[in-house]
Amino acid sequence: MRARLQNEAGVVKEVKIGFSWTTFFFGFFPALFRGDLKWAAIMFITGLLAGIFTVGFGAWIPGIIFSFIYNKINIKDLLEKGYRPADEQTQSELQGRGIITTAASGQNVGA
Repeated sequence: MRARLQNEAGVVKEVKIGFSWTTFFFGFFPALFRGDLKWAAIMFITGLLAGIFTVGFGAWIPGIIFSFIYNKINIKDLLEKGYRPADEQTQSELQGRGIITTAASGQNVGA
């Protein structure tokens, strides 16, 4: 499922909802390529620390954890930057998954 988010300037971004296969296979690189430097650094550092403390064996564990949560984090960051659901389907999907509430969904849906 993809969510369509739109800011006040009319820029529309399509983001995936759910498990992040790109993060699973490529680690922090998808966040880096999306320009999400904060989360790319967090993913890199947690992987590095897990690898150091487990002599390299546990470096993959943070990657698996972030695969389950990164898309939700990315959507929430975009919502904080002023993006809103671009259509009713996106709004209902984000509400159903608990990413947004009815009050926080915005007034200009479908505009």
